[in-house]
Amino acid sequence: MTINLAWAIYFYIRNESGIFAQFTEPGFLIPMLVIFFYWLVLFVFFGMYRTWFALSRFDEIFTLVKTTFWGTFILFFAIFIDDTGTTGEGSGNRFLIFIYWGLMVSLTITGRLLLRSVQRKLLVKGIGRKKAVIVGYNERAQEIHDQINSHPALGIDVIAYVAIKEENLGKEYNGVKVIGRVNEIEDIIDRLGIKEVILSVSRQHDDLLIEIISRCENKEVMLKIIPDLYEILSGQARTMQLYGFPLIDINPQLMTEWERAAKRIIDVVVSFIMLILASPIILATAIAIKLDSKGPVIYKQERSGLNGKVFKVYKFRSMYQDAEKRTGPIWSTKDDPRITRVGKFIRRVRIDELPQIWNVFKGEMSLVGPRPERPFFVEQLAKEIPYYKRRLRVRPGITGWAQVKHKYDENIEDVKTKLQFDLFYIENMSLKTDIKILFRTVFVVLFGKGHYD
Repeated sequence: MTINLAWAIYFYIRNESGIFAQFTEPGFLIPMLVIFFYWLVLFVFFGMYRTWFALSRFDEIFTLVKTTFWGTFILFFAIFIDDTGTTGEGSGNRFLIFIYWGLMVSLTITGRLLLRSVQRKLLVKGIGRKKAVIVGYNERAQEIHDQINSHPALGIDVIAYVAIKEENLGKEYNGVKVIGRVNEIEDIIDRLGIKEVILSVSRQHDDLLIEIISRCENKEVMLKIIPDLYEILSGQARTMQLYGFPLIDINPQLMTEWERAAKRIIDVVVSFIMLILASPIILATAIAIKLDSKGPVIYKQERSGLNGKVFKVYKFRSMYQDAEKRTGPIWSTKDDPRITRVGKFIRRVRIDELPQIWNVFKGEMSLVGPRPERPFFVEQLAKEIPYYKRRLRVRPGITGWAQVKHKYDENIEDVKTKLQFDLFYIENMSLKTDIKILFRTVFVVLFGKGHYD
């Protein structure tokens, strides 16, 4: 509303007020729609549609001013090029764009502040509040409890504690009781309708922390960890500020509904275009593989996809036929003797992944996401790495943060390293991150980095 209102007021000042000379008869509706979608894309890229209501007003306003400034800066040069090439309009009128920027800034800030004010009032009145439990009964947990109680606009009600130590069962703080142990947390979440789980677990209980996160994995809850002072000071924890107190956010809602829809639309459109543009390369690669060694051109293999659903991934065959018939499922190595001559080349430039564009088009994969692994390895790795199955919460991708930062998996240590990159991606999923990874992938392919270098 405020974006379109800013355009309408600017249009009136520029074209209807009679203050400024007109060289052409401008349109109103079509330019307004174009400008609206321009700002929509820009606001998405700068993170203006993430959850801001519990965060700093200053941070939101500062980000909004920065976003509109750069957006207006781009528009200024677009208008400059258009005026120079078509209308020959004087430079003075081009600076009217800064009037538009002033309108954009003032109206969008006003709109957001009004919206946040309404949200806060609704939360204070009890509308839209979330029930929370605190895992751990200690001094840090009680401090956070006090902070939450003193800020009702946060919209969180702590209704229970979950004990780490048996001795704390039945104790009470601020009228809230310790009602169960960590091994009961799934039942507590379901029984009480919990939406927020706040973890107050010391650094000496890393295994317990992993267990709690794993138990909450399939629950529709937000996880927040109270960091140690050491972690904050050493920079080991990237914290968010909720009304002044720090929490590490482990966000199970990886993307909002509209972001997921936009990501899927981008996957369909880009994969369709890529299938058309890459068809000569696909044909040439198919012929080279057929001439180089016996066997099918396309290699099909079962992989674990979104939520563990098994699907068949398509790749250009880069190994000799029946390469794993004797060895069983094993990881490839740098000088793997199973790889053909053509296979070495297509792997290095990642042409072997091209058929997966079809998997993307069908919805089994995405352009960006953790690489899909075979069910055999998923089960084996999940036993050794507790966090591993968290990768299955998102649609697997042709490329990902791990692929542009690390080499092929050759052993369990490589898997653990790449898992860290995958988890970083999952916790920071956004359209902006996807675009960044796609550009990094182009660099990797062009310069041959990312596999063994």
